[in-house]
Amino acid sequence: MKEFPDVIAWSIPAFVLLIVLERVSYLLHRDDDEVGYGGADTATSLTMGLGSIFADLLWKVPIAAAYALLYALTPLRVAELWWTWPLILLAQDFCYYWSHRGHHVIRILWASHVVHHSSQRFNLSTALRQPWTGLTSWVFYIPLIVAGVHPAVVAFCGSVNLLYQFWIHTERIEKMPRWYEAVFNTPSHHRVHHASQGSYLDRNFGGILIVWDRLFRSFAPERERCVYGLTKNVASYNPVRVAFHEYASIARDLRAAATWRHRVGHLFRAPGWQPAPGSPVRAAGPARPDGRTSSAPG
Repeated sequence: MKEFPDVIAWSIPAFVLLIVLERVSYLLHRDDDEVGYGGADTATSLTMGLGSIFADLLWKVPIAAAYALLYALTPLRVAELWWTWPLILLAQDFCYYWSHRGHHVIRILWASHVVHHSSQRFNLSTALRQPWTGLTSWVFYIPLIVAGVHPAVVAFCGSVNLLYQFWIHTERIEKMPRWYEAVFNTPSHHRVHHASQGSYLDRNFGGILIVWDRLFRSFAPERERCVYGLTKNVASYNPVRVAFHEYASIARDLRAAATWRHRVGHLFRAPGWQPAPGSPVRAAGPARPDGRTSSAPG
């Protein structure tokens, strides 16, 4: 059985140290256009991060079993060589792009990912605000398994991808060199991704690379000041509500739906979707679900 270091677990002390240093930097020098830290918000982000560690331990069991079965069935094998590792990381990042994009434009997937966008602040602690229902991403990496990449290698590359994304959750870095901004995901690109204004919604899905967004027309440069959070923010710092509020909203919409077509729409169409005016309704539901109105890029 292949084993690789748990880069996320090993990086936790560094995460904490960098969060403390960033917080101190705000105390020493605060820019007027930066939202900085908030005590309750940071506590919620850290609690969500700790909870996701334990939740992921549960989700790993069925995911690992499914991957192992698929890997056993495929006749293909990709060896871990010095020249295949960059290709595997590239392929993993490509799959991550589509997973991330899917989690923004399909509501039942957004119900999990919305947790990461629920903070109205943008700092290194926001990177740790992770969902507790992480069972929704694994299907996007099936092509790697079927192509012969070992499941442990896929998991390791996923950890490397998440590790890279930690540092881009900051307002303290304005721009990287132009060549870097053109190829890689940066704090500037990721601030756009976390913004809630219409021109920024559902943009910049890349993990390590931003080239996927440029190729598939989902890129937006940072031009105006970002307003973080959701189009309808969660008025609570309760981690349980943050983790499950969109699932509760979906349940309300399903109960109120008059037809099966509407129920399917509430599950699989974009966040914010509602039946057309004049459609039959069974009961009055909420005006809009919690979350962001998707402007799915084409």
